[in-house]
Amino acid sequence: MGAKQLPFLTDERASDILVVGGGNAALCAAMAARERGASVLLLERAPEHMRAGNTRHTRNIRCVRVADGSGASGVYSEEEFLEDLMQVTGSPPNMDLARRTIRESGSLPRWMSEHGISWQEPLAGTLNLGRTNRWFLGGGKALANVYYQKAIEMGVQVCYGAFVEDLVIESGDFQAAVINIGSAQRKIGARAVIVATGGFEANLGWLKRLWGDAADNFIVRGTPYNDGTLLAKLLEKGASPIGDPKGFHAVAVDARAPKFDGGIVTRLDAIPFGIVVNRQGRRFYDEGENIWPKRYASWGRLIAEQPDQIAYCIVDSKTIHSFLPPMYKPFCADTIQALAKMLRVDPNVFSQTVEDFNRATAGNANLRMERLDGLTSRELRPPKSNWAVPIDAPPFYGLPLRPGITFTYMGVTIDDRSRVVRDAGRPFMNVFAAGEIMSGNILSKGYLAGFGLTIGSVSGKLAGEEAANYARS
Repeated sequence: MGAKQLPFLTDERASDILVVGGGNAALCAAMAARERGASVLLLERAPEHMRAGNTRHTRNIRCVRVADGSGASGVYSEEEFLEDLMQVTGSPPNMDLARRTIRESGSLPRWMSEHGISWQEPLAGTLNLGRTNRWFLGGGKALANVYYQKAIEMGVQVCYGAFVEDLVIESGDFQAAVINIGSAQRKIGARAVIVATGGFEANLGWLKRLWGDAADNFIVRGTPYNDGTLLAKLLEKGASPIGDPKGFHAVAVDARAPKFDGGIVTRLDAIPFGIVVNRQGRRFYDEGENIWPKRYASWGRLIAEQPDQIAYCIVDSKTIHSFLPPMYKPFCADTIQALAKMLRVDPNVFSQTVEDFNRATAGNANLRMERLDGLTSRELRPPKSNWAVPIDAPPFYGLPLRPGITFTYMGVTIDDRSRVVRDAGRPFMNVFAAGEIMSGNILSKGYLAGFGLTIGSVSGKLAGEEAANYARS
C-alpha cells in the first residue's frame, strides 16, 4: 500500500496480528496466520522497490528429500541433514528446534509451490547442491514478488516505509507497535505481534562495539535496513538473548564490492581452487578442509581476524574458469612477483609462500570438486587437505577478499511455540519471532548453504500459526 492508503493506521486495532518485517520469514508468517483465519497487517520498513530484506539475495533452500519410489538417487535424510549442520555449527543451542526445523523442511517445497513458487534445475557452479537444495525460479526477488502477490490476494494488508521503532509491552502482554511513516508517528494495536526484522548486521556502530575498528572494513552484503532496532528493544524489555554477540554468517566477498546490498553476486567461490594469503603474503587456513557448501561461510570470519580484514585468493590459468566468474575483473600477471606488486603484498614472503605450496603439492592434478578428493599437501602448515594442486601455470590471478556479512547470530530465545522468552524463563504471551532474529537458537557458528531460507520458512509458518491461534483464543 502507498502512503495515501493509510487511513487504517488511525484505528486503535488495525488487525489481529502485526507482522514486523518484509522478508521470507515475515511473508510466510503472514500467509500462515491468514490461513488460520486471522487478519494480518505486514509492516515493511523498506520502500516497495527495496522490500524483502536479505531474501532478495537468495536463490535456493535446503530441505530434506525422501525416496519417491522411483529408484532415483538424491535422498537427503533428516539424519544426514542434522549431521551436516552439526559439522559446521557444533551442537545447536536448541536441539529440539533444530530437529523440528529439519523435519519440517521436507514439506516446504510443496507448501511453497502451493503459494506460487516455481522451481528450476540447480545452477552451475562450485556448491554442488543438487541433492540437498531446491532452486526456486528467478531467485530471491522473484520469490518475494510471488509471495507478496499471494499474501495480498489472501487479504494481508501491506504497508511500506513503516519503521517500527518500539513495542508497547505491559506485564508480558503486547499492546501496540510505535511506528514512523514519513514524518508521522502512530501507535497501532493488535492481539499479537510477529517480529521478523532480521539481525543487526547493518548497524555498523553495534558491530564496532563488538569488533572495534575492524568493523570499518566489513561489507554488509545484504539489506541496509537490518539495524537491530527491535532486537535491542526486545532485549531492553527483558527478552532472553541467545547466540554469540560476535557471531555472524559471513562469506568471502570481493573487496571492491559496495558497502551495502551487493548481494550474492559479490561472493567469490574461488578459494578451494587455489590458496588464500593475508596482506603479509602468508597463508592462514586450510583452503580444502571440506566441501565448499559446508565451509564457504567460515571464510568471512577467518578474513575478519586477519590484519586489516583483507585477504587474496590466488589461482592460475588451470583453474580460473572452474568457478562462477567474479563480478569484478581479477588482477592478472605473468609472474608471481608482478602479481604481488599489484596486490601490494610483500613480494618476498608471497613468492616464498607460493614456492612452498608448489613444492608440497608437486605431482597433484585432476581436481574432483564434487567430493573430498584427497589431493593433499605434504609437510605444509597450514595444510591444504583436498584439491591441492600447484599454482604454476601463468598467467596468475589474484582476487581481493573481505568479510561479507549476511546476518548476525545473536537474537532472542524462543519457545516451542515461537514465543519470545523472557530472562525469567517465561515467554511473552503474544510476542512471536521468526527468521534471522531467532536464528541463534539453531546456529552458533558456520552455515549450510540455503539453510537461512529453511529457518525463515519453518519459523515463519510456525509463528504465524501460533499467533493466529492466540488471536482466536
